[in-house]
Amino acid sequence: MSLITLIPLFPLIGFLINGLGYKKISHSLVAPIGIGASVLSFICTVLVFLQFKETGETIVQPLFSWITVGGFDVSFAFQIDQLSILMLFIITGVGSLIHLYSMGYMGHDAGYGKFFAYLNLFLFSMLLLVMGANYLIMFIGWEGVGLCSYLLIGFWNKRSDFGDAARKAFIMNRVGDLGFLIGIFLIVKQFGTLEYLSVFEQAKGLQVGDISVMFITFCLFIGAMGKSAQIPLFTWLPDAMAGPTPVSALIHAATMVTSGIYMVVRSNVLYTLSPDTLEFVAWIGTFTAVLAASIAIFQNDIKKVLAYSTVSQLGYMFIGLGVMAYTSGFFHVITHAFFKALLFLGAGSVIHAMSDEQDIRKMGGLWSKIKITAVTFLIGTIAISGLPPFAGFFSKDEILAHVFEHNKLMWALGMLGSFMTSFYMFRLFFLTFTGEFRGSKEQKEHLHESPSSMTIPLMALAALSIVGGFIGFPEIFHLPHALADFMAPIYDNSKAVFAGFGEVHVEHSTEWILMLTSVAVALVALILAYVLYVKQGSRPAADGEISGIKKWLADKYYLDEAYNAVFVNTTEKLSVFFGNVLDTKVIDGAVNGLGTLVGLCNKWIGKLQTGSTGFYLILMGGAIAVILFLNMGNELLESLNHIFKAQTK
Repeated sequence: MSLITLIPLFPLIGFLINGLGYKKISHSLVAPIGIGASVLSFICTVLVFLQFKETGETIVQPLFSWITVGGFDVSFAFQIDQLSILMLFIITGVGSLIHLYSMGYMGHDAGYGKFFAYLNLFLFSMLLLVMGANYLIMFIGWEGVGLCSYLLIGFWNKRSDFGDAARKAFIMNRVGDLGFLIGIFLIVKQFGTLEYLSVFEQAKGLQVGDISVMFITFCLFIGAMGKSAQIPLFTWLPDAMAGPTPVSALIHAATMVTSGIYMVVRSNVLYTLSPDTLEFVAWIGTFTAVLAASIAIFQNDIKKVLAYSTVSQLGYMFIGLGVMAYTSGFFHVITHAFFKALLFLGAGSVIHAMSDEQDIRKMGGLWSKIKITAVTFLIGTIAISGLPPFAGFFSKDEILAHVFEHNKLMWALGMLGSFMTSFYMFRLFFLTFTGEFRGSKEQKEHLHESPSSMTIPLMALAALSIVGGFIGFPEIFHLPHALADFMAPIYDNSKAVFAGFGEVHVEHSTEWILMLTSVAVALVALILAYVLYVKQGSRPAADGEISGIKKWLADKYYLDEAYNAVFVNTTEKLSVFFGNVLDTKVIDGAVNGLGTLVGLCNKWIGKLQTGSTGFYLILMGGAIAVILFLNMGNELLESLNHIFKAQTK
């Protein structure tokens, strides 16, 4: 068995062992099995990368013939190239750290074994998604991560609101999945195959602006809007915080929400052929980035702030993809995986220390109590705010530079989102770690740093958040952009269909101005948050005391209420109509009426059953006469007519 096959196989084995035997396996063995499966996948990924690096040629490894109908054939095969290698490192590397963290965070949970089984299944599904050599395997992984998110978000399903959050995520993703599925059908219709290499090779023969490709890419992007939480299908992601914190980290950093970005980059030649779809992608990303950032400003749940932050950062990634800066968008996927996993796991460490408290209005002064968590959280905050030389600065700055060349209004909105990002993240940091402690006496006595199983992943991710951006230095530094060089081969088809692909060059003077502007914006937001929440000691008001624009933003533009009014309530009313009116009055009425008619007929006909032989003979004779008349009536009438005419002559 090859190393490539082993990568998804280990998490699958881990899921089967912990899943099927979770009632019998010792508590002390659960974590080693789950973590071991993830780490072994990471080791195999490293070995596969070393093999791949020797040639740099795409590897397609067929496992078996899967679907054959006439000339249509789909094989179950894995594809290893630059893009899948990078995704494998994110999934197995960051995923392994999250598994390790879970050992400490979930150690006392009754569903310990089940939790690790679900984590392994989540990893397996995501690996299937990125390793598949065709769109059908991608779709299986696509649905697999959707199922796993449902299982993990609703992990503590004894609370009805947690179950509601899981169902919301599942249903909203199904809306996007329908678009994705239609896109797959259109690919089959257009190209007659689902294999990546064959589809992309045929796409090279099409013209830019091809209408069929536009429909394909648009439908596929609807799927991405669901999985990667873009307007209007983003409201499920903040509610997904109902799941245990390691799940949040896994969904937001290493697996599910990156699916949409991966799909677009994988299909880059199709999107390059469709500028209209790309423009749509860019604007959806822009509006999502700004809207989610504005909501995050007035959230007080530590995980909710990070959740809206994820939605906003995903928006930046799609802006990059929409302006055809695929590498820049994917660069932000990588750096975001580092600092967002760090921030979520840091939030989990805070919640752990605060005895499950998540409201930052009841925190404060934690810097000296949980030093490792505080320092690493600060690193993550700086990284996501786009301050140099941390990871987020390089990737976000690169996206904004491309956007500036594409559309100045889009760039201005991106800068506005960047300002809000820095503000709400430092607001979160200052309210949590500085000032006086605002929790209860019991919480204060309970404050303690997390165990090493939780702090080691924090430190590893903090290191990656510091140096992770160095894989893509801006051109003005005259240092290599290792990521762009590595990913270049996967854009060969895009270069073939669009001569100007990758030729966006920003003047060095302009780039310096953009970079300094970006840093200045982030610093101003930092200083504003410092003045408000440290110098002036401002504290967020209670929920019932805010009004106006603050309340509008804190209540998330009332989007959930609008969705409930338009979709949920309408569906419920239709269900009531069909259940209480159409079903009971119309369908049941028609069936009952037919039964009543049959009963009446039975009653009437039953009266003919008198028991008199003479009556029966009369009926029989009458019936025979009727039958004869029906069959011979015309001939009899004609005969009578002839007789009558003969008599009257």
